[in-house]
Amino acid sequence: MIRTALTRHISINGFLSKTFLQNGLKCQFCSSINNYKCELMTIGSQKINYLKVGNGPKNILCCPGNLGTIWTDFKPQIEGLDKNKFTIVVLDPPGHGGSRPPERVFTAKFYEEDGHTAYELMQNLGLKPFSILGWSDGGVAAIFLAEKYPEAVDKLIIWGTFSYILEEERELYEKLRDISRWPEHIKAPFIKVYGEEVLQNMQNSWYNAIQEIYKNNGDICRSIVKNIKCPTLILHGDKDHLIYPEHPKYFMENIKDARIHHFPEGKHNIHIEYAEEFNNLVTNFILHGSKS
Repeated sequence: MIRTALTRHISINGFLSKTFLQNGLKCQFCSSINNYKCELMTIGSQKINYLKVGNGPKNILCCPGNLGTIWTDFKPQIEGLDKNKFTIVVLDPPGHGGSRPPERVFTAKFYEEDGHTAYELMQNLGLKPFSILGWSDGGVAAIFLAEKYPEAVDKLIIWGTFSYILEEERELYEKLRDISRWPEHIKAPFIKVYGEEVLQNMQNSWYNAIQEIYKNNGDICRSIVKNIKCPTLILHGDKDHLIYPEHPKYFMENIKDARIHHFPEGKHNIHIEYAEEFNNLVTNFILHGSKS
């Protein structure tokens, strides 16, 4: 989501700037950070940049949000989850971060396509079954993956995610389409990654895809949510101004085996702002099926 990307930077303040500007792009995408080394895998015609850490018996796939990358979106989980209990895989989605070229062109089916790409990555790595952590747009991709490949998914954890588009949301996305309207301190780190022209093209393409989805009753993944079979943990920051409260409520009411946990003071980036609590919830849910 466009607003996801903007507020993500505001919420974690200096984190993105530190990641992008101090680590540098080469290190950010394909080299090593803190002894962690990214790899490339070709899936179809797309090269996918991914990181695999840990050697635990439980596999976890982490799906970033719009414009997000491995390290901007999941640094606290890469470093904080127990690597003796989990094998953790994080990818740059197609056209994001180190999964370029080609540059990203969004279609009305991009969520489903991203879910399939993530599944192929885990299948090729021989890491099935696995649980999924899906943030924001990555949560939608995770839902498509879990619905299409139920035999591959052990547990599903989503937050900052929606299943349909409201009119007021569409209007906001339209206002944020033009990156010249973004505050400079928010825009600069993304320009460091993508360049101004590519960044603007990505936002145009993303908005066009969202507009196309909106014309189709705004159904992002609403029609398939009821098909989710795996145990699901919905996490929600009650002060997340990007996600209307009806969205986690809809997931809770329509996913058969779902439970929800609220962060009363949490915003959109609860996995970063409350990393220790978040990681404990994830660990308990994946290992024991509970959220406490």
